[in-house]
Amino acid sequence: MNPEISIVIPTLNEEFSIRQTLDSLVVFGENIEIIVVDGGSGDATLAIAESYDVKILRSLRGRGTQLQIGGRAATGDVLWFLHADTIPAPDCVRQMKQILQNKNVVGGNFTIRFDGESSAAKFLTRLYPNLRKLGLIYGDSAIFVRRDVYKKIGGFQPFPIFEDLDFIERLRKAGDIITLSAVVTTSSRRFENKSFVLTFARWTILQILYWFGVSPETLIKIYFPKKN
Repeated sequence: MNPEISIVIPTLNEEFSIRQTLDSLVVFGENIEIIVVDGGSGDATLAIAESYDVKILRSLRGRGTQLQIGGRAATGDVLWFLHADTIPAPDCVRQMKQILQNKNVVGGNFTIRFDGESSAAKFLTRLYPNLRKLGLIYGDSAIFVRRDVYKKIGGFQPFPIFEDLDFIERLRKAGDIITLSAVVTTSSRRFENKSFVLTFARWTILQILYWFGVSPETLIKIYFPKKN
């Protein structure tokens, strides 16, 4: 019998986050499949994951590639893509099952909260509901989808960046996408020890370029420029 839900978690050097995330999934019961897809961690990520009842897969580095591999290996009726530094509330699975009783709903995501008391975290927590109104749904809000629909639309593509925007764009054509009220709490670490204004402006510019048709392969070179 297939599990009800497959949770796919891409990892890369997540030793400070992965234990807390995996611990948070225990409350969801036994009929859950957890798949950790590692992109070549050089820290204790894999050693920590191996101490849990999870399936571990190895992949080339790149979240799009890792999600694609995890999605192909998943056997659950529903696929749930969770970042390694994101903690779902105990009510997430109940709400997910309830909304999927509506056959018009093909998938969705959750209300996101960024942890910490920094101004950046508070700003992003307030910003995300407004981004949803624009149709923007990101992977850190824990996207879920019916497995048959996932296969039908071709799943995640192995993009090095904005694989989530590409996926949601195709998923929206298959049916209704619902944002649930249950909260997932994600780390605001990417903005720590950095200028939030510059980081946010850079990310915004990259997204504009993406919507104007610049390829993810080109955008990742801008996001992570090679140093001489």
